[in-house]
Amino acid sequence: MPSLPTHDLPGGTARLGDLEVTRVGYGAMQLAGPGVFGPPRDRDEAVRVLRTVVELGINHIDTSDFYGPHVTNEVIREALAPYPENLVLVTKVGARRDDEGNWLPALEPDELRGAVHDNLRRLGVERLDAVNLRLEADHADHLAPMAQPVAERFGLLADLQQQGLVHHLGISTASAEQIAEAQTVAPVACVQNPYNLAHREDDALVDSLAAQGIAYVPYFPLGGFSPLQSQTLDDVAKRVDASRTSVALAWLLQRSPNILLIPGTSSVEHLRENVAGAGLELPDDAVAELDSIGR
Repeated sequence: MPSLPTHDLPGGTARLGDLEVTRVGYGAMQLAGPGVFGPPRDRDEAVRVLRTVVELGINHIDTSDFYGPHVTNEVIREALAPYPENLVLVTKVGARRDDEGNWLPALEPDELRGAVHDNLRRLGVERLDAVNLRLEADHADHLAPMAQPVAERFGLLADLQQQGLVHHLGISTASAEQIAEAQTVAPVACVQNPYNLAHREDDALVDSLAAQGIAYVPYFPLGGFSPLQSQTLDDVAKRVDASRTSVALAWLLQRSPNILLIPGTSSVEHLRENVAGAGLELPDDAVAELDSIGR
């Protein structure tokens, strides 16, 4: 299939390793059923969402075989294969789901190796563009990484990279120290951590990664399962005559040039709203006011 036109999207493009991706991407997590578990409420709409992603020129899709599980990768393949030449599929390994939908760690060597092959098979590709190692979060705070060794697990993914099964490696739910440990094993192309207007613990990390040319991909950019609540955000949105979602996404794009967005939705209408909203240009006084939320 031909390449996707990417020049007209808000934020333009940025680098994920040696790949050029649209800064406004798409997170496929919400294509699965409630709680990211089971089939989508409307599979036909899920297919339409993905095809609209491509029609809009978005060439960066974030997914995982443990979404559903298996559901999002299967729908992506149904909707988009054969894939456009420059479509970048980013997945992650390190977790699994039980029969009740609980999120469980899956960080043993055979689990990581099997997860890479599961993603390859269900997406129908010979090589994954990028694989994030998802570390287990602290159960007391699902946004906080646990202090756990990284080198051995990252090394296993690096071996699969050497075999040609993975192009780039990334890491998710990781501290600065864990990222540095991973970098002693292999280059890190992207970091996927929780970050938004209200959760700014990674401020210094965002800047450090930007200086290194490493993409930072915030998950929960709109607050996740607990949507952002801020009177300041509401006030700024009213003043600039935009939705609070648009303002929050625009702030992230203006925060640092290495930030890549992957807002997710199961609705074509919301997808179009997210893309259009991210094109909002916030004035300096609004940015300063929004900065105060997380500081």
